[in-house]
Parts: sequence; C-alpha cells; structure tokens
Amino acid sequence: MQTIQAQIKGMHCAACSGRIERTVGAMDGVETVSVNLAAETMQLTHDPEVVTTEDVAQRIKDLGFEAIFQASSGLEELNLELGGMHCAACSTRIERVTGSLEGVDSASVNLAANSGTFVFDPSLVSRRDIRDAISNAGFTSSVQSGSTNLFEEKRREAEAQLAAQKRELIPAFVFALPLLIISMGHMWGMPLPDALNPELVPLNFALAQLALTLPVIWTGRHFYTQGIPALLRGGPNMDSLVAMGTGAAFIYSLWNTIAIGMGDPHSTETIMLAMDLYYESAAVLIAMISLGKYFEARSKIKTSDAIRALMELAPETATIIKDGTQQTISIDEVEAGDTLLVKPGERIPVDGKIAKGQSSVDESMLTGEPMPVSKDIGDTVAGGTLNTHGSLTITAERVGQDTVLARIIRLVQEAQGSKAPIANLADTISFYFVPAVMAIALIAGIAWYMSGAGFPFALRIFVAVMVIACPCAMGLATPVSIMVGTGRGAQLGVLIKSGRALQEAGDLDTVIFDKTGTLTHGRPEVADITMVRGTMAQTEAIYLAAAAESQSEHPLAQAMVRRAERLGLEYPQPDSFEAIPGKGIKATIGYREVIIGNKALMDEYGFGFDDDSLAEAAVPHYESQGATVVYFASENKLNALFAISDEMRDETPEVVAELKKNGLTPIMLTGDNKDTARVVADKAGIETVIAGVLPDKKAEEVDRLQSEGRKVAMIGDGINDAPALAKADIGIAMGSGIDVAVESGDMVLMKSDLRALLTGLRLSQATMTNIKQNLFWAFAFNTIGIPVAAGLLFAFGGPTLNPMLAGTAMAMSSVTVVSNALRLRFFKG
Repeated sequence: MQTIQAQIKGMHCAACSGRIERTVGAMDGVETVSVNLAAETMQLTHDPEVVTTEDVAQRIKDLGFEAIFQASSGLEELNLELGGMHCAACSTRIERVTGSLEGVDSASVNLAANSGTFVFDPSLVSRRDIRDAISNAGFTSSVQSGSTNLFEEKRREAEAQLAAQKRELIPAFVFALPLLIISMGHMWGMPLPDALNPELVPLNFALAQLALTLPVIWTGRHFYTQGIPALLRGGPNMDSLVAMGTGAAFIYSLWNTIAIGMGDPHSTETIMLAMDLYYESAAVLIAMISLGKYFEARSKIKTSDAIRALMELAPETATIIKDGTQQTISIDEVEAGDTLLVKPGERIPVDGKIAKGQSSVDESMLTGEPMPVSKDIGDTVAGGTLNTHGSLTITAERVGQDTVLARIIRLVQEAQGSKAPIANLADTISFYFVPAVMAIALIAGIAWYMSGAGFPFALRIFVAVMVIACPCAMGLATPVSIMVGTGRGAQLGVLIKSGRALQEAGDLDTVIFDKTGTLTHGRPEVADITMVRGTMAQTEAIYLAAAAESQSEHPLAQAMVRRAERLGLEYPQPDSFEAIPGKGIKATIGYREVIIGNKALMDEYGFGFDDDSLAEAAVPHYESQGATVVYFASENKLNALFAISDEMRDETPEVVAELKKNGLTPIMLTGDNKDTARVVADKAGIETVIAGVLPDKKAEEVDRLQSEGRKVAMIGDGINDAPALAKADIGIAMGSGIDVAVESGDMVLMKSDLRALLTGLRLSQATMTNIKQNLFWAFAFNTIGIPVAAGLLFAFGGPTLNPMLAGTAMAMSSVTVVSNALRLRFFKG
C-alpha cells in the first residue's frame, strides 16, 4: 500500500468532500481516503498495482472535480532565467548540454522568455551542476523567483480567487441595492418616479428589475454552472441549492414579466402580477451569499498563516565560501558539505555544524524558547534559526527537504490535511444533507400550496428552505479548527501530527513518563565512586570504564566517558565489545576483560563485595539519593561502584501536580530498580511507579494499562521508547528541537521543557472545544433554521422567513464557524 496526497479543486461544501470520499473509497485497491474541505486536500492509501493515481484522478474528474497528485517519482524541477542567448542555436545548445547530464530527465529552454525548465533527479545531479554546465557553455543563469511549492501555489490560487470574488461583489451590490429599492421601496414609503410606478406602468417596473437582476445573475453564474451539473450527476451540493432556489424565483418572475407584457397594462390582474415579482430575492440572495463566501475565503486563508510564517523563516539565499571567496547563491543550490558564512542578524540557511566562530542563536521558531542558546565550534545549528551576534562559519549537513524546518512544515501540512474522528458524523450527515433539504423544500412548498396559501407564498417557502440550509458550516466545523490548532501548536513548539491525536489527547486519563531525559535532564553524571577494598586505584577504574563504555550510546556509559575526559585521561578503544541488553556490557582492553552493568549482571558472573561492608553499604545509600548504581568488574572480581545521577527538571513537580489537578494519573515507567525509581518518583510527586522494565518490555506495560480501560499517553525521548510510543493511544516525543526525531510520536515537544506537555494537552482540549462549538452551531443553525424557513412558526401564527434573510443567514453561518476557529490563533499555552 502507498499513501499519497493530492490537491482537490472544485469543492464547495461538505457534500462535495463526502461524495469524493465515498466514490473513491469504493474503488478496488483503495484502503482509506480522507478529504479535507478546508485544506482542499485528499490523503489516499491505495495499492498501485490494483488502482493507479490516474484511475483515481479520472474518477474524481467524472464527479466534476480535479485531483492534482504530488509527484512521487523523486524528481525535482529547476526554473532558471537564462542570459546570453541570441538565437535558436543557443537555446538548443543549452538543452543538449544540460540534457546530457546524468540524472537530468528533461530540459526545456524558451528563447523568447529567456528561461528554462529542467527536471532532474537530485540523487544523481545537483542544481549547481546544471547551472555550472550552462555557465561552461557560455551562458548565464539565475534561479527564478517564486516557489513551485504546492502550498505556495495553493496560496497564490486562493489569493487570486479571493481577488476575483471581490471584483464580482462590486457589480453584484451596485445592481442589487437599487433593485431592492425599486422593488421594495414603495412598501417602505419611498416614492418611485412615475416611469417606474407599478400601478401606472407595470411593464417598466418589471423590466427595470429584470435589467438590474441579469448582471447580478451573471456575476454569480458559477452557482449555476457548477450547481446544476452537480445536480444532474446525482451529487447536488450547496451551489445546487442556491441555483435551484434563486433560479426558481427568477424563472417565476420572468414568467410573470412576460405575462405583464402580453396583458392589459391598466388591468388589476396585470398590476397584481407586477407586485408578484421576486427578482430582488434572486439578486440579493446571490449578492449576500457571494459576500458570505468572500468573507469565508478570506478567513480560510488566515488558517494557513502559521505555515506561511514558518516558510518565511527559511532565507532565500546563502553566502557560500569557495576557494577563499564569498558568493551569494540561492538556498536551493546549497549542498551538503558546503561551507557557509552566517553574519550577525542573519538566519541560518540550512542545518549544519559550526566550523568556526561563536555566537548565540535564537531557536524560538523551533522550540518556542525565547532565550538565545550559546553556540560554539562543533555545535549543531538548524536552518531558519537566527544568529544574534558574531559571525559563524558552518558546514552544511542537511539541506532542502531534509532540514528540521522543512520536516516540521511537512508534518504540520499533513496534520492540517488530516481529520479527527469527530468529523465522521458531520461527514455522514453532509452526504445526505443536500438531497434531504431539496426534498424538504419541495414538500414544504407543495404542502403550503395545497393548503390554499397560494403559489407565491409556496414559492417563497421553497426558496427560503433551499437557501437557508448550510452544508458548508458542517463541513468546515472540524477541519478549520484542526488547521488553526496544529499551526498554532507549531508556533509554540508543539507538533501535533494528526486530527486523531488532537482528539484523543483530550480524552486521556493516564500519562506514562519515561524517567531519563523526560522527568530528568537526560544528561547523567558520575556523582560518586566507591572502590572495593584492595582491588585497584580509582583512576585506573575510570580509565578502564571509559575505554569499555566508549563504544556504547547509553546515557550512563557516556557519563563515565565524560568523567574520564574531565580528568584528562586518554583512553584506548576496546579490542572487543559486547552489549548485554538490559544488563550492561562486556569488553576487552588489552589483556583485561571488563564487565560493567547492574546487580543482575554481577550475580550472573558471581561477583560480590568480598566482605567489604563499606562498599556494600554504599549501594542503599546511593539508591536512597536517587542515583543509579553501576557495577564495575575486571580480572574476575568486583572493583568499583559508580553512582550516576541525573538531576530532575525544575518544572517536573509543577507539571505532575498540574496533571493531577486536571484528573490525569501520572505513572513513571523505568528500567531502574524499584528503590532508585521510588526516590525520583517521590521528588516528582508520582505515586505509581513501574520499575525494572527493559526497553523492549515497556510496550507490554502500556498494553496492560490499556487493557484496564485506560486512555494512555506515553512520553519519552522518541527513540529508545519507540515501541511504547507507538503502542500508546498518544505517543509524545520529547527533545531539544534539533536532535529530536520529529517523525516519532503523535505529538512532538520541540522545547526541552516538560511544561510544553501541558501546552500540548491544553491546546488539544481548546481545539476540541472549538470543534464542538462549531459543530453545535452548524447543527443548531440547520435544525432551527430549516423548520422556520419551511413556515413552522407561521403555522402557529408566527412570522415567515424572508428568503433574503435566509440567504444572508446561510452565508454568515460559514463565516461564523471559520471566525470561531481563528480564535485559536491567540491561544497562549
């Protein structure tokens, strides 16, 4: 199975997205399909041997929409402005030179536009190679401004569409307002000129309204060109409702206008026909609904502001140092291994390591931490972070789509295109909603007509029901909140990777903490050493331990290595090394065999204290202080005890107390022995401790708690705890923001601060509350509005609902939903 994303064009309401989901989901070879109305995207999981993306795109096209799948071939496109060309021979030469490069799939040069497009495999040839080939051929090139990124393309399209909607609004209201005055003004006591008086010249009165209505109909023609074909295909949408409602009012009015023209202009019947026109309903409805759609589109653009802000952090150019000279190049041309200069006040262009210089770097865009971090030679830096002072020379390591910033943007985009389970109800209702509304409108109109209310009244009821129904509000209720919530989370240093994670994070009742690196700082240090009497000197033990542990990545091993380095000891590499999972290591240094690990490993080899009561008494003393005891043995005897401690984070007790206050049960899950774990847990305020658990058994403990009916979150470092993170209802990976594996976990805390956990959980709760508010108002609006429009209140002596008010209410319901979601932009954490 392959998972791929596509951009969907032509959707107008939840009925559209629901129809695409059901139709594509029924295709053989399609496992899952999720369409996001707000993001206008589709995520498809399919078997490419059974159904291709071309098949899916064609099926979607048959429904009246367009699917644009992201390229999955790994090829990239380079657009260049070319200089030095004079004739067709020049352009042909560039095409031949670049086309002959290994990895260049196609080369197309436009002589008239002095531009070229080159499609290439970045694993075989670089952007710089292509430009160098052009330069060696005697021509110049520069990277064209403007990103080909799908997000930017969608953003530009949305802004262009918004501008077009704004242009259409002007003539719509310019003609609709005088139409409203002419048709309704005399009822409000406003005098009309004799030439337009319906009692004197009814035909002029009707033709003037028709003349003012036609331009409005033209500006809103998309309701008809899209809504009527959708209805004929058996998949009616919101446009179909507007087209049928306003179309019925217009056609009825046009019929009466023809009757007026053919009748006696002075007869009472003709005058009554002139008073029975609904041109203003059709025109004002289109104008008001168009205004609502404009506000909705303008608000929807703001939901992607967080993504755009992240994208703008990446500089467009970089300063490369080559052969001792500095040269400004496009960021797209930077390759791994390049030496780059970053001046004070500039943003670091790519991920890399400092080769020269010293400075402080503002990493708030990644971690949310406002204080700059000191950086020195050998330290890593991330693209998009800000060099506050001092020049830095860095060696590029990860470029393009491999940088941390690019990966974060990609994850947030995927999250914004995802759905929460709570959306399923709205999607199901939306699929049947439009046909049901059409049926209700038709039944209500016929019922009132049959009851003797008259055709004009029945028509007004029919139009009001058709235009008050709002499938858009239901379809937007969930995705817009997810888009804004996940974007805001990224700005605060919390990556929430899906709508499902957002929803389930609000339903948690248990939070499991890994100890090292989560409750503690994750940088253990040797706090004390106790030597077993009569074995060896302490310095020798440190020397051998560092040599043996130099091959291990375990935090406790690195603590012993750092102790040796502080003492200035130069230790060799071990001649042999063996890791014993869950227990320790065995290594050979020269002629000595060294065994380092926990008590269980010592018992396995039969190493004891040899009646050294002081050394034996040190074990419970260290454990009572929360230190981990590591046993060191060589030459077949126990030689030393290393007490290694990892300081608890200052915020840990505060975070644990806040979780309890909110009804969550904190649990510590660790491989340490029970006594050591208990001391740390007591300091943190955690009552439940599960100790002595090997890394590969942590997932089993998570499963056991879930079998008790608990909703479990697991928070760990995102690497060693990967199985447990995957097993938990919500896996939360914690890291520094640069070194963290952002692909692990359902939620990633970029800031190395446990308070980010509270931010993530509260943001999830705030987003879910926002979604529920949107769904409530969307359902309540339709539940109340449709019966009122159908004349329920009038049946009991109340008022009817004017179609123009119904259309205005429908238009504003979507705006209300989107505006409510946009409040999440101000979430403080």
